[in-house]
Amino acid sequence: MPRITHFEIHDVRFPTSLTGDGSDAMNVDCDYSSAYVSLFTDSNLVGHGMTFTIGRGNDIVCQAIKQVANRIVNKEIESLFADMGKAWDHLVADPQLRWIGPEKGVIHIATGAVDNALWDLYARARQKTLWKLLVDMSPEELVKSATFRYITDVITPDEALAILKAKEATKKEREAIVRSQGYPAYVTSAGWIGYSDEKIARLTKEAIHAGFNHFKMKVGAELADDLRRGRLIRSIIDDPQWQRDLPPDDPESARRLPDGPALAGKNAGPTGAVLMIDANQVWDVQQAMDYVSSLAEIKPWFIEEPTAPDDILGHAAIRRALKPLGIGVATGEHAHNRMVFKQLFQADAIDVCQIDSCRLAGVSEVLSVLFMATKFGVPVCPHAGGVGLCEYVIHLSLIDYIAVSGTMERNVLEYVDHLHEHFLYPCSINERGRYNVPNNPVEGYSIEMYQSSIAKYEWPNGSYWALGKGRCRIL
Repeated sequence: MPRITHFEIHDVRFPTSLTGDGSDAMNVDCDYSSAYVSLFTDSNLVGHGMTFTIGRGNDIVCQAIKQVANRIVNKEIESLFADMGKAWDHLVADPQLRWIGPEKGVIHIATGAVDNALWDLYARARQKTLWKLLVDMSPEELVKSATFRYITDVITPDEALAILKAKEATKKEREAIVRSQGYPAYVTSAGWIGYSDEKIARLTKEAIHAGFNHFKMKVGAELADDLRRGRLIRSIIDDPQWQRDLPPDDPESARRLPDGPALAGKNAGPTGAVLMIDANQVWDVQQAMDYVSSLAEIKPWFIEEPTAPDDILGHAAIRRALKPLGIGVATGEHAHNRMVFKQLFQADAIDVCQIDSCRLAGVSEVLSVLFMATKFGVPVCPHAGGVGLCEYVIHLSLIDYIAVSGTMERNVLEYVDHLHEHFLYPCSINERGRYNVPNNPVEGYSIEMYQSSIAKYEWPNGSYWALGKGRCRIL
């Protein structure tokens, strides 16, 4: 029976601050980084996982990954695969490591990297993509793969089982639909604060040409600047001259009707285009209410991360204040565990749930949040971008659509066109502006990185850094 024999960890950093990629009101200089782990076995199976940071501190996460990964060395892989929920419980159960969480912060995102690597190993062992591995599971197996500790006051395993059984008979139908159409996406690449107006206009037009009709921009540094950039983006996405014609029988056409169900409540413009805004936690609660009210003219669907990510009641207050303006609230990128999401749902604090593939501690905890979101009727639009997150989250959205919520009508999955070339199995977008479905049975969770990329960008001795060919702003 194969066992996990050892692991390797790499601190991989990319100098994205040089081009302003990832710039927002809170995070001015971002160097997209991967705390990357590979689990090796005494067979030819290897599982890969990572968590995402924006530069300094990536080494601290790597140290935490080492501590967590040690817990599954010498474990038989089939015994872990037989009960992935129990395996997740084991990863978070060390009392001394738990003390420096518990289940939050650096130790939690490190656990996410290890849990994701274990799921990647599982998928590769079954020669399936990660999403296919999970949607092919029975409802009982899926429930067993999740964690329910601390959330049974909101959802029990029996309730989750009922949700999954209600969707079971039609899973194949939904799988066929999404394979044919792709999964709806939105683009953030045009909206970074550090970009010039000329670059924003060019990238917005390119995004429209690529098939997108949902766009997100960063806000919160300066109101006049945000209004100028918002008006610029609106002037382009609402102008019919820039729009691509779609055949009337194209399924995407129905999603772009301003008065259709897919766009209801999204402040869509005359072309069916939707604008979202993201403050990356920069405001206090009252500041958020006042600032976003001043941006009402650019008609955002939602404000993302308007205040501190742990402030559940603050988000609820902001949502109540903005509701008369037709502006919703979204958060979750920094919601560090299922308990935060539980309270966001309980407090009726969000219109959109934005899970992160490695801020939460891996696939097992993500499942728990998907179950809760479906129970509360809140659409899940995962956070992506960064490095590797787009590769990850398409799997999570497919699991949600096919096996859990059963809908993608109002959902959109973030897409950022950065750093995909470093992965063996990069995500891709079709001509409708939708994610293609990962379909290679050897790719697992799609997060395996080229060894050449690791050799070049590993900090601090990779060839890019050691030879001084380039320097980012903050390293």
